[in-house]
Amino acid sequence: MRYFVFTVLVLLYISAKAQDLSALYEKVKPSVVVVYTEERKLQRLGNTTAMVNSQGLGSGFMISDTEIITAAHVVDVAEKLFVQFFDGETIEAKVVSTFNEPDVALINLTRPKKNAVWVTLGDSDKSKVGEQVVVIGAPFGLAHSLSSGYISSKIGKTKDTNPFTNTEFIQTDAAINTGNSGGPMFNLDGEVIGIVSQIKTITGGFQGIGFAATSNIAKDLLIDKKIPWTGADFLPLSGKSAQLLNIPQNSGLLVQRVVSTSPYGKMGLRGGSVEATIDDTSVLLGGDIILAFNGIRFEMNDETLKKLGDFASSLHSGDAVVLEILRDGKILSLKN
Repeated sequence: MRYFVFTVLVLLYISAKAQDLSALYEKVKPSVVVVYTEERKLQRLGNTTAMVNSQGLGSGFMISDTEIITAAHVVDVAEKLFVQFFDGETIEAKVVSTFNEPDVALINLTRPKKNAVWVTLGDSDKSKVGEQVVVIGAPFGLAHSLSSGYISSKIGKTKDTNPFTNTEFIQTDAAINTGNSGGPMFNLDGEVIGIVSQIKTITGGFQGIGFAATSNIAKDLLIDKKIPWTGADFLPLSGKSAQLLNIPQNSGLLVQRVVSTSPYGKMGLRGGSVEATIDDTSVLLGGDIILAFNGIRFEMNDETLKKLGDFASSLHSGDAVVLEILRDGKILSLKN
């Protein structure tokens, strides 16, 4: 009899939890969106390679009737960007700001979403290991799919004072797959405490270890710092790598891809076109190498990155930007 009562209590508890998740899902699902992108990627065609259009997919969530947070790797070099809502409506969007290390981005709709539903960013510092979380996104394009799990660990903040290398992640066992990137991780109060980023896997599929950038990192970088999107993908080079490419200083930024309509694209910055491997990292060679921004010479140290962060966050529309670059062995200046 005692075992029977215990079993009934467990089943009632599980049923109540399921009802709680269902109610939470119904409340927040209209705020979750699917992000469709089109970007240029280098692809092998027979014996040659060429830049071709490539379709991308991710998730995101609304924080106002025009603003959406997603993952940086979903939109960073997107030539075109569209957002699809729960009711089926699709609206074009533009990138506002991206940060690659913490993998967070802010995009803006080209017009406000009517009857928009948005959610708030919670305080991720208050979340604890063992708490239940809910992830909603579009795994493999299956829009507004829910998975649940627990906070497995919290990867602490870096000590850097610059905005480019600061990171903080929540580890979870909630199922995350291709298409979930950029989607929200909710606590049971319906607050977003994480932005889905990546998984750790051997097989390529989900194996119980996923990561989400914390809401506090996203708030600090995307809302408080407001560093504008450049539209270019960079690879920092220093030491031996810098010497191999004949960079005339200790460090430089090798340009990988550039969005043609972005601020840097309009300045004439060029991306790479030749695949290669440097220090076990796949890279594109042949693009420009950035040496300095408005006289601030690029170096791989926290002091320089902080200066660059302060410079970028102080920019206003129409402000002059000068890039010193290395192209074909010559040092040139690009201006907006």
